Amino acid sequence: MNRRTYFPLALAAMAAASIGAWCAETVLFEGKSAFNQIWVTSDESGMRTLYFEKGGARQSVVKPGDPDHLELPYVRAVLCSLVFCESPNRILVVGLGGGTIPMFLHKHFPKAGVDVVDIDPVVVQVAKRFFGFREDARVKVHVADGRRFIEQSRTPYDWIILDAYGADNIPAHLTTAEFLQSVRRTLSHRGVVAANLWARHLNPQYDSMLRTYQEVFPEVAVIRVPGAGNRIVLALPYRDHFTLQELAKRAERITKQHGIRYDLAEYLRIGFEGVNQRDPGATVLRDSAMPPVQNR
Repeated sequence: MNRRTYFPLALAAMAAASIGAWCAETVLFEGKSAFNQIWVTSDESGMRTLYFEKGGARQSVVKPGDPDHLELPYVRAVLCSLVFCESPNRILVVGLGGGTIPMFLHKHFPKAGVDVVDIDPVVVQVAKRFFGFREDARVKVHVADGRRFIEQSRTPYDWIILDAYGADNIPAHLTTAEFLQSVRRTLSHRGVVAANLWARHLNPQYDSMLRTYQEVFPEVAVIRVPGAGNRIVLALPYRDHFTLQELAKRAERITKQHGIRYDLAEYLRIGFEGVNQRDPGATVLRDSAMPPVQNR
């Protein structure tokens, strides 16, 4: 695919910030797949990190044997979408990484079915070998293109988490209105979508990506992640009339109910933004503007 969503300034900044940490880590694995360069490192505390470029952005950070530990703030922010779907029965995660999200979800929602989709079989192997990710009767991993998997899905999901990053981009075919229409068709009528994006100062297409969600979903909100460049887009297939105070109360209850170590209500109070206005200068992303996608 030629049309890609590059974040060169963001990558340069993150790479510079990561050099010191990288030098203090031990490389456990270095390899290459058809899709990624892959490194796994371990630091002095035993924390393991997945990279898709040497010294670059951290794709996943896992504390082996402790699925409750969520090192990256954006993962904690993703959990705030539980305020719109407190008891999910079926969950879809697009983008495995080190398996941080599905391992956490499996512990706290043991009766829920969790499907995980990743296009890269080597990432799946690495997650199992170095990060403790395991499949069982409730957790299944599918080596497939996330878009194709969703387009072919026939059973709705209550919670869809879109977290598919390469080293330097979100795959463009996972950003278009046509893709999001497939996501909405695959979502239960009271479900929620949580999508991890880079903020506009790091991502030149952020406004267009947000506008595309608004084109497809009746209700869209954003959570700014403290201390990070991530923005978590929350999209609902229905209109809702909520206040931040109501959502924070729900988050407090969910945090206590599930024994979550991180204050989800605080993430909402600090970073929640309702998005009611549509940016007239932002373009809705369409398949027709992309060249044919290869290797899907």
